[in-house]
Amino acid sequence: MSLQRIAYRYAKALIELAEEQKVLGKVHEDLQTFSAVCKENRDFRNMLNNPVVTHDRKLKILKALFEKRFHKITNSFLEISTRKNREEVLEATALEFNNQYNIKQGIDEASITTTFELDNKLRSEFLKAVKAINGREAVLKEKVDKEIIGGYILKIEDRQIDDSIRSKLKELEYKFGENPYLGKL
Repeated sequence: MSLQRIAYRYAKALIELAEEQKVLGKVHEDLQTFSAVCKENRDFRNMLNNPVVTHDRKLKILKALFEKRFHKITNSFLEISTRKNREEVLEATALEFNNQYNIKQGIDEASITTTFELDNKLRSEFLKAVKAINGREAVLKEKVDKEIIGGYILKIEDRQIDDSIRSKLKELEYKFGENPYLGKL
């Protein structure tokens, strides 16, 4: 079975359990933290996927990092997954849990590409713009890309607002490529 299908099933079961126990928000926060640690720390991610590191050792590391910070359900999930030799699924499950949580809560996902990191004021302005466009709350995924030269590219579901300098330059290049005077000769 593919990693994505396993992650989907694990995330679905974890959401159902968290809802039943009325701790969905806390488990969501925990798994967002777990995803952030995986994203920011390559060594941690490699440790989870390394077959040389024993499962007991991985469990000790997970407990040392998260046991006091995470809810009991989240810790149980990490422990069961580790005991069943499924550590390689943890990161994908955390991401899938976040996706399912957003769908369940009616939260859209939007991505913004700029040439610099957004500050809180600008981030909130983009979130307001997304809410005005879609009429729903959104989570903003940020990406920095110096290639767009300036401006931004905002993607919401199947819509894209490209207000970047790069796209405007390409548009000008296309217009200059069309010579309107050739047809009059």
